[in-house]
Amino acid sequence: MRCPRCDHVEDRVVDSRTSRAGRSIRRRRECLGCSFRFTTYEHIEQEQLTIRKTSGSIEPFDRAKLLRSVGIACAKRPVSLARIEEMVDQVEEELEALDEREVSTQHIGELVMAHLRTLDQVAYVRFASVYRNFQDTTEFMEEVRELVNRARYEARGQQEMFDGSGEEQGEEEQA
Repeated sequence: MRCPRCDHVEDRVVDSRTSRAGRSIRRRRECLGCSFRFTTYEHIEQEQLTIRKTSGSIEPFDRAKLLRSVGIACAKRPVSLARIEEMVDQVEEELEALDEREVSTQHIGELVMAHLRTLDQVAYVRFASVYRNFQDTTEFMEEVRELVNRARYEARGQQEMFDGSGEEQGEEEQA
């Protein structure tokens, strides 16, 4: 590795650790010529993921663009940057796990909304309003109603786990 300061080709690794959820290695290096310290990253080179937009155009996947749009949806919400980056990492991992190297923006939008729904409901509605291109307040209210109904349904399922109805089934199975 060439030193960015003096162009010397020999260095030593001072520190090495994984980053980006274990998908890359961050190495802190020290030049043996001038003692300048610099950081390098090592990652597996993968086939580039491309995005098919609704217009039909195709462009390379841009993690920074996804991070920026999720960050906008989470603005002024109690969601840390670390949690946003973790969510974007999860979405990116799900996309990379697909067999196809070309993914539609609709698929990405649905993945992001699924993650945002559990992360922060206000951020979810903000993202959904842009992603689904709401034209009026009726569409906005319908999305909020669906979110509230889903929360009630999930809460009801949680309550069934704790109300003792599961105990009766367990006793019957033991008999």
